[in-house]
Amino acid sequence: MKLVIALALALSLLAAAGAANAQQPIIIKFSHVVAENTPKGKGALRFKELAEKATNGRVKVEVYPNSQLYKDAEEVDALQLGAVQMLAPSVSKFGPLGAREFEVFDLPYIFGDVSEMHRVTEGPVGKDLLGKLDAKGIHGLAFWDNGFKDMSANKPLHLPADFRGLKMRIQSSKVLDMQMRALGATPQVMAFSEVYQALQTGVVDGTENPPSNMYTQKMHEVQKYMTLSDHGVIEYAVIVNKKFWDGLPADIRTELEGAMKEATKYTNAIAKSENDESLAKIKASGKTQIIALTPAEKTAWKKALVKVHQEAADRIGKGLIQSIYKETGFDPGKL
Repeated sequence: MKLVIALALALSLLAAAGAANAQQPIIIKFSHVVAENTPKGKGALRFKELAEKATNGRVKVEVYPNSQLYKDAEEVDALQLGAVQMLAPSVSKFGPLGAREFEVFDLPYIFGDVSEMHRVTEGPVGKDLLGKLDAKGIHGLAFWDNGFKDMSANKPLHLPADFRGLKMRIQSSKVLDMQMRALGATPQVMAFSEVYQALQTGVVDGTENPPSNMYTQKMHEVQKYMTLSDHGVIEYAVIVNKKFWDGLPADIRTELEGAMKEATKYTNAIAKSENDESLAKIKASGKTQIIALTPAEKTAWKKALVKVHQEAADRIGKGLIQSIYKETGFDPGKL
């Protein structure tokens, strides 16, 4: 009998060891709303590759592009509820959560180029901004670039007066609402996945996007004109459900942080080239006429839009705006 019990105990220990070795991997559902062949889409796939390799398969990253799981108006709620673990939404999405400081990225012409923006996102200002998400049940991991936005419509947009009466699609951002109204347009909040059809049917007259988003969503097929305005940026924040993140083993978090750091370098490095390639493809399609602003026209845009900085100061925080001016050297008084 003792032999039988000892054998049974040995077998149970072996079974337990086998179960431990066959432990299921930690699943991270990474949802986003754009195509895979965009900077964010490629960045998500690079993170998946790096994370799974760094953790020796202890983590499996499932990437869901093109609003397969959630539209952009739904995804942050889904993350907070734990239905997905990771997102990379536009920072404009955080304003409705009460983190209005992120709307500073929506201020027109606050960044002159990518290097100016990186002084903010990669410095103490960016770190402080990500930290503000903790109170929302969200942990911020990194900022990812998508590039500078251009305006598109079915009429030429050379000067602010050309926007008068147009219905322009925007993300849900009070600052973007102010921006379009400053140009004389009527802003229309709309989910990203619905924009193509809205442009096609005339529900809206135009929109703003980096070339990579415009090309991969085929918006250029239903917009006659695109103005190279570079008036603002679409910046993403890679975020995770805080409860999920805090519950991970410490060594797994360390490996994932390393994978995210490398994926961020990759994504931000390809953002400009991806947009340049998409712009070339839009030109080659012959479906959209590209408008390059003259220096005088660009100045007119800046003068019309810089007042948004002052209008939004109470909402975003005057101190935050001034700290970004200090980092970038922007002086609205010199326009």
